[in-house]
Amino acid sequence: MGAKKRVLICDDSLLVRKKLRDSLEEMNCEVCEATNGKVAVDVFKEKQPDVVFMDIVMPEADGLEALKNIKEYDADARIIMLSSTGTSAKLIQALKGGAVDFIQKPYTVEQIEKVISSLPAK
Repeated sequence: MGAKKRVLICDDSLLVRKKLRDSLEEMNCEVCEATNGKVAVDVFKEKQPDVVFMDIVMPEADGLEALKNIKEYDADARIIMLSSTGTSAKLIQALKGGAVDFIQKPYTVEQIEKVISSLPAK
């Protein structure tokens, strides 16, 4: 087992963040959180996580805006959109914006594990 993978969870729902944090910590990940897209960009710059799970619909700055800002800062950032709004337009926007994947809520622990295990070792 290599170094712990650092994961940023960005979601305005405390419940979603807690549930995802619990799963990720069981997978031996180091977890940081952001409550909206604006905070996510700051936390990303500070913590340099290996992967970001990003909600799309949030107050202040949504996931698409945060995705754009993070990608401008770090073109190699691995961002996975995690959202219940399965609108294909937003999904296409996110993938065009550089998101590496999209997971529909409610997600399964298996989906999250698959993402974490597919991360290249740093």
